[in-house]
Amino acid sequence: MEQILLETMLRHMANKEVIGGSQHGFTKGKLCLTNLVAFYDSGTALMDKGRATDVIYLDLCKAFGTVPHDILVSKVEGHGFDGWTTWYKELAGWPHARSCGQWLDVQWDECTLSKFANDTKLCGEIFTLEGRDAIQRDLDRLERWACVNLMKFNKAKCKVLHLGHSNLKCKYRLGGEWIGSSPVEKDLRVLVDEKLDMSWQCALAAQKANHILACIKRSKASRLREVILSPYSALARPYLEYCIKLWSPQHKKDMDVLE
Repeated sequence: MEQILLETMLRHMANKEVIGGSQHGFTKGKLCLTNLVAFYDSGTALMDKGRATDVIYLDLCKAFGTVPHDILVSKVEGHGFDGWTTWYKELAGWPHARSCGQWLDVQWDECTLSKFANDTKLCGEIFTLEGRDAIQRDLDRLERWACVNLMKFNKAKCKVLHLGHSNLKCKYRLGGEWIGSSPVEKDLRVLVDEKLDMSWQCALAAQKANHILACIKRSKASRLREVILSPYSALARPYLEYCIKLWSPQHKKDMDVLE
């Protein structure tokens, strides 16, 4: 029943264009891959023009577990779901009510950023002072938004990735704290480094696939291809193919690692 209601609600939101185009989580036709490709296409386009670029990764504390439900209900009603409030309040206490909980998490993030559910990131060129100031203004706006809606960022997990050889590695604040920088970040389970070199991701994917393959071999008495192939395809191969269109290896050494 919950899934049926969720599909109806999502259809209504699609018709009313409630969810912004930057949101890729729990929306029809969008995946982790579409989020990553669209976002890093814009970043690499700036770098191709010789403009240093900063990427800010934001970690929002669990929305559905911390936000007052009256705020969530008011958002639902504001999108044309009047009369559903009583039903939702009872559902909210149900321990397995996950589908609608995920939908409400989607609705919570309304900023014009690249989002996958509550995983949020923003990207901007820092070639000019105006570009750096624009990123800081966006961060200030996000912090105010979080305070107004009684939410918090996990600031210890928020990071800056500096892209480009001429990057000045500017510092940014979120609230009263400086955001730390990192040479490599995991974005939707894909490792991205400051050179946009996918060697880290190739090594990680190969490591995980080899670990699964070793477990398969230990659990099977036979080493025949037809015995190993099925569990390999189901358990190990997905690690090698997850979002491969983004991080497809370009260097021979990375191809050798995966092969």
